Amino acid sequence: QVQPVESGGGLVQAGGSLRLSCAASGRTFSMGGMGWFRRAPGKEREFVGAIGWNNGRTYYADSMKGRFTISRDNAKNTTDLQMNSLKPEDTAVYYCAVTQVSPSFPTGWGRSGTYNYWGQGTQVTVSS
Repeated sequence: QVQPVESGGGLVQAGGSLRLSCAASGRTFSMGGMGWFRRAPGKEREFVGAIGWNNGRTYYADSMKGRFTISRDNAKNTTDLQMNSLKPEDTAVYYCAVTQVSPSFPTGWGRSGTYNYWGQGTQVTVSS
């Protein structure tokens, strides 16, 4: 079992930045990677980005490229999501997820079913 826990959510004005963190505990030696998803009010869960745990390679949804950056700290078993130039439409609950096995193809990182463990989510609200 791996338990991811998100932190860093809050209220920010449009154009501002916010940094989310996810700390994993438990059987962290078995992690293949960590991903970020979000769910806006009235919408389905959406892939934000992910990072491979061994090689640090990152993957992003096309709409997030250039504004969002994912990093990791293997020693601390954490991953961060740096969000810049935030827009009101970025308002959502952001979730961190852990996969034990890296997907075979890059598109696999964007699928919810790839991930074995999910955090409770942290609210991000962007005001206009």
